[in-house]
Amino acid sequence: MAAIASLQAVNLTFRRRSTRCGIAEPSGEPAPMGLKTRYEDGLVERVFMGLFARKMDKFGSKKKKDTKEKGFWEYDYESFVEVSKRVMQGRSRVQQQEAVREVLLSMLPPGAPEQFRKLFPPTKWAAEFNAALTVPFFHWLVGPSQVIEVEVNGVKQRSGVRIKKCRYLENSGCVGMCVNMCKIPTQDFFTNEFGLPLTMNPSM
Repeated sequence: MAAIASLQAVNLTFRRRSTRCGIAEPSGEPAPMGLKTRYEDGLVERVFMGLFARKMDKFGSKKKKDTKEKGFWEYDYESFVEVSKRVMQGRSRVQQQEAVREVLLSMLPPGAPEQFRKLFPPTKWAAEFNAALTVPFFHWLVGPSQVIEVEVNGVKQRSGVRIKKCRYLENSGCVGMCVNMCKIPTQDFFTNEFGLPLTMNPSM
C-alpha cells in the first residue's frame, strides 16, 4: 500500500528542479514490491546525504579503530542508512528520536523555527504551499511522491503527500528503524518546532 503523509504544512524552500534525483529503473517508477529500487543520485542529493550523515555521525556508536572516517563526498545513500543504524545502537527508542531531533535542529540557523511560525501560520494556503514543496525536497530521502487531497478538520485541501515507495524503509529493511529514526522524530519536529501537525505513514 502506498504511503500517505498527511501534511498540515511543511515549509521547505528548495526548487523542484534542484532536488530531484532520478530512478534508474527503465520505467522511471519504483521497482515492484519485494525488489530494491535503483536510484541515480546527483550532486544536490549527495550534498544532503553528506550533511545529514556527518551530523548524525556525531551521535553514532564508536567506529572500529581501523575504520577510516569518510570524507564529505564519500557518503552515498547506503552509508547514510548505515550511520542511522549506528545512531540506534545502545539507545532507547526515546533517545533515538531525541538524537534525530538534535540533528534536525543543528541543520537550521538560530531562531529559524520562530521565524517560520511568523511567516507560515497554519492556514490552508500554507498547508498546500508547503506540501507542494515537500515533494521535491524529500525526493532524495523517501523517493518519488505526489500531492494529494486530504480532509483536515472537515475541510478538503491539497496538503497531503503520497509516497509511492519509501526509499528509507526500503533500504533499511527495518520498520522499527523507520519509525524511530524518521517517522516519529520528523512528525514531532514539524509539529512541536514549527507548529505544523504532520502525520507520516511510510511503507515498503
